[in-house]
Amino acid sequence: MEIGTVRRVDIVEQMRGAYLDYAMSVITARALPDVRDGLKPVQRRILYAMDDMGLHHDTAYKKSARIVGEVLGKYHPHGDSAVYDAMVRMAQDFAMRYPLVDGQGNFGSVDGDNAAAMRYTEARLDSIAEELLEDIHKDTVDFVENFDGSLKEPTVLPSRLPALLLNGASGIAVGMATNIPPHNLAEVCDAICFLVDKYQKLDDVTVEDLMNYIQGPDFPTGGSILGSEGIRAAYATGKGRVVVRAKAHIEDLKGGRSAIIVTELPYQVAKAGLLEKIAELVRAKRLESISDLRDESDRTGMRIVIELKRGAEPETTLNQLLKHTALQTTFGVNMLALVSGEPRVLSLKRILSLFIDHRHEVIVRRTRYELKRAQQRSHILEGLRIALDNLDEVIATIRSSRNAETALSNLRRKFKLTEIQARAILDMQLRRLAALERKKIEDEYAELLKRIKYWKGLLASPKKVLALIKEEVQSIKSKYGDARRTRITDVETVGTHEFSADDLVADDEVLVVMTRNGYIKRQVSGSYRTKRGGDRGVAGIGTRQSDSISFIFEASTRDMILCFTNRGKVYQVRAHEIPDVERQVKGVPIGNLIPVESGETVTAAIAAPSFVDEGYFTMVTFRGVGKRVRMSEFEAIRPSGLVAIKLNEGDELGWVKLTRGDQEIVVVTEKGRAIRIREGDIRPMGRNAVGVSIMKLEPENHVAGVDVVDPDGELLVVTERGYAKRSLLIEYPIQNRGGAGVLAMDVKKIVKVGAIVAARVVTPKDELILVSSAGMVLRVRVSVVQQFKRGVWPARDLPESRVMDLKEEDRLASVTRLSPRNTQSARTSTTGSKQGGARRSEGGKTSGTPSAKPTKKQTAKPTTSKSSRTSKAKGRTSKSKGVAKKAEVGSTSGQKKTSGTKKRQEKPSAEASGKVSTKKVARKSPTTKGKATRSPRPGALPRKKSIVKGDSPVSRKRGKKRPLSAGSSPKKEK
Repeated sequence: MEIGTVRRVDIVEQMRGAYLDYAMSVITARALPDVRDGLKPVQRRILYAMDDMGLHHDTAYKKSARIVGEVLGKYHPHGDSAVYDAMVRMAQDFAMRYPLVDGQGNFGSVDGDNAAAMRYTEARLDSIAEELLEDIHKDTVDFVENFDGSLKEPTVLPSRLPALLLNGASGIAVGMATNIPPHNLAEVCDAICFLVDKYQKLDDVTVEDLMNYIQGPDFPTGGSILGSEGIRAAYATGKGRVVVRAKAHIEDLKGGRSAIIVTELPYQVAKAGLLEKIAELVRAKRLESISDLRDESDRTGMRIVIELKRGAEPETTLNQLLKHTALQTTFGVNMLALVSGEPRVLSLKRILSLFIDHRHEVIVRRTRYELKRAQQRSHILEGLRIALDNLDEVIATIRSSRNAETALSNLRRKFKLTEIQARAILDMQLRRLAALERKKIEDEYAELLKRIKYWKGLLASPKKVLALIKEEVQSIKSKYGDARRTRITDVETVGTHEFSADDLVADDEVLVVMTRNGYIKRQVSGSYRTKRGGDRGVAGIGTRQSDSISFIFEASTRDMILCFTNRGKVYQVRAHEIPDVERQVKGVPIGNLIPVESGETVTAAIAAPSFVDEGYFTMVTFRGVGKRVRMSEFEAIRPSGLVAIKLNEGDELGWVKLTRGDQEIVVVTEKGRAIRIREGDIRPMGRNAVGVSIMKLEPENHVAGVDVVDPDGELLVVTERGYAKRSLLIEYPIQNRGGAGVLAMDVKKIVKVGAIVAARVVTPKDELILVSSAGMVLRVRVSVVQQFKRGVWPARDLPESRVMDLKEEDRLASVTRLSPRNTQSARTSTTGSKQGGARRSEGGKTSGTPSAKPTKKQTAKPTTSKSSRTSKAKGRTSKSKGVAKKAEVGSTSGQKKTSGTKKRQEKPSAEASGKVSTKKVARKSPTTKGKATRSPRPGALPRKKSIVKGDSPVSRKRGKKRPLSAGSSPKKEK
């Protein structure tokens, strides 16, 4: 029994053919728009169906369900959701730059809410959509049969608007996708007019010429586009990448708090999803500076309020939001559209020229249609004119005819008329015989002749067609043109759109601590509060018994830290990459951050935000060899490091200072000698050079400190037993390099006070952070340090000159100088205006550089008197462990305590009045009742009370607790 015909086929070829048919169907009939009207088939069918239903912008709304049913039943045999979703999108003003459907009801929102069901909403055509359908019934476009062959539908709309650019398009086909951004109508119209004028020389038109008119995409939700490079690439090749950022500003709130206000979002970003993402980041503690988040949007516009915690930096938080949320997105431009039924990636010029060609064809076809109808009408009017001129004969002929057919033939034969003309005469009403009606026929005929002449001339001249295109485009611009919503921002004015780690880090002042065994950490700059000299300090770091603090310096979290090692190499690490730990935690090994080799230790570090200025890195080794290298040579440091200086055998790099080329350097040795030289004596060298000798040193002597000279400053030297002294820098003469220097202290006192471990150029307003090898940290003012002449250190003043009380086995390790501007978190250079590329430089076992601006010039030299020494000796209080107790002395801020609860009264100091007091000053105190206290030592700067915040003295009244700074504990701060 024969069942059917069996046909052998190749399964591969069969599947390939079927898949290609399906793919082309999706490409041409679903996903991709036509370059001529910028519409997908479903959008085109919706607009045509609404026009066929008479739903114009000035008519009543109709239910969306009725419109969807009309489209489904006549033109689009797919699901109702596909049609309704397309219609909803064309009605959303946040999705379409120029909505084509005028919707009434809930058509969704920018929050991402869906539209109401089609049975609840109503719609009609928007006025601008009618421009797409204009002249569609004048044979301007081709019509094809619908899916069942019962009706005709247009293959494309006449489209007086370049809708492909105005509203853009997005769709995913098989193996390809399109993503065209919306543009501003006025700009696109201007570009079309420009191309029309250059139509004969289109090849000469460049992308830059078009961008003089079209600045870039114009999204309905506004926002900002960063830079124009992506726009230029998209317009030139059809593919590009545009970065869109939300519009936000910062408002100040009460209580010193700030808020970020977002008023515009990037295109296609749902507001509700954005808020949920921000809340999720806050819950995950990835954004810890946000305290509140709320949506205050209303009918007047969008307003998202992001409140920040007190002290949070709004710029940093905003950068974090832009990095981790959709407040900044990338719009990938892929201008793919159908050209003659085939998908093509198009440039901006190609899209505009194809639209002009489309309008040229529409105008020509419309003109031919109008001309044909005018010619037909004029032919009829010519017959009517003949009948009116021979009215009596025409009437007699009709009356004498037997029937209408006979009358038709008689009229044609007698007056030489065509059949159309004769029928028009027979159909003419009697009212047309009136004089006024006859005048109307004459006027209509004359008008038709003019229009026929115009249309014939239009068809014969392509230039006139182009001029008409330009005229229509200008009319569209005047009718629908509006202002641009999206701003094109120059990248250089806002920073690159790619965020670096620095953009996401708060710009905070921190202290970086490093130990001799190579552990590093950072902590807030206010971890240590100011104390009086002679205190023991607080625990600054938990170190092992064999480890001790090497140096501590101040930096910003956004700085680049240059780490110089004892072997003359330099590495770099970001300050924010250094772990932020508690004060007692020792940190992490430096080898986790930079690839130091075994036995290589960091001996100097510099915090520099950039290397844009022409400054120098001045290096000094432990054996007194110096060298200068330009900053620019360290701009690009490899991860494996660079050679900074070539060292002699047995020598190590110890200090690196940031200088500007016209300064002076002071070098101090362990044995108490100092030399002051001009920076210019050390010529600039390459990175691989050895350097030159700065100072002659004995074999057992080494450099203990290096700093940049402030002519009006003072030289502070600190010994390993915690003793310190100040002397004016004017007492140190400028010498040529290579000399032995001058005495900075009495070398005979080294046995008692210990060798010098640090030397700093300071001013009385500065503060010091002293760190011991055991990890104890003390923050004091420079003014508490005794001032002596350059080469002296009176034996009787040794106990008073001890600024840090150290245990017998402990030694002072490092000293950091904090200038007033640094303590106030001022962002200024420490080496002058020419050195703006770096903020602070720290070197060797000590850190801190003098400020560029000199302090008030000090000319008074320290003096002593026998009477004052006598009174001081009599009023000297008892000692404990060789450290003087803190007895109050008369000074510029001297205070007299009459009881434990009475307020202190200020007395002018001897130094302030310019006289040296020789009288005893008696006072009573809880610790020294009835004893006369010592008078201030002539020439010595007064001691001051501990400062917690600013210059406010700490209250010592009974019952009041002393304020504690961040990171301190009540037990350790008693």
